[in-house]
Amino acid sequence: MPLADRVVLQRCVSYFRNVHSTAALEAAGHRVVNSFACAWVCGNKLFGSLELVKHSVPTPRTTLAMAEDSALRSVEQMGYPMVVKPVVGSWGRLSALIRDSDAARAVIEDREQMFPLYQIYYLQEFVKRPPRDIRSFVIGDRTVAAIYRYSGGTEWRTNTARGGKAEACKITPELDELSVRAAKAVGGEFVGVDLMEGSNGLLVHEVNNTTEFKNTVPATGIDIPGMVIDYLVSVQKR
Repeated sequence: MPLADRVVLQRCVSYFRNVHSTAALEAAGHRVVNSFACAWVCGNKLFGSLELVKHSVPTPRTTLAMAEDSALRSVEQMGYPMVVKPVVGSWGRLSALIRDSDAARAVIEDREQMFPLYQIYYLQEFVKRPPRDIRSFVIGDRTVAAIYRYSGGTEWRTNTARGGKAEACKITPELDELSVRAAKAVGGEFVGVDLMEGSNGLLVHEVNNTTEFKNTVPATGIDIPGMVIDYLVSVQKR
């Protein structure tokens, strides 16, 4: 098989290493799962939200601000509690739950002293939900597994990397349909879709292009790595 005809599974969790190595691999003629276009969009929360909205995928109410004063005005307009997130980041790092104007000023003032990337203010409503969210896994055109992620103790973030607990979640028709729509919106072939149970149904708040599954396999008994390999083999044969 010519080297340029290889299908490559991208597993680098660093956003910047991921997009740069994927760009180089694609330039060398490889097909990468997931593609550079998918990685570029999914690795930036704003870009991901824009694609979800463009494709009519229900998402939490989100606002973008580009300066300290406009960020503070936007927070007041959205109301409390609300969440400030970095546009690039994982595992819930540097995401802050804002409960009042004093906290908003403190967090935003701190960010003004940080790297310019953190001065892009991605502001999102705090969805009233159970103390959990859902991570579903899409391979190709179907949802193959899903887990509930429960926050631990007083922690509001549900990331398992932060101590969140995983539990098997039934794949309902609504969950399957919405997860696949979200994956297609960002051009993903193997992705993790993060959803929340809002008062009016499920909301997608993020799609992960290099999704982790070390807690999902034990919780669900589903061989996600094996299914991914089978998918890659089928793609290579086309």
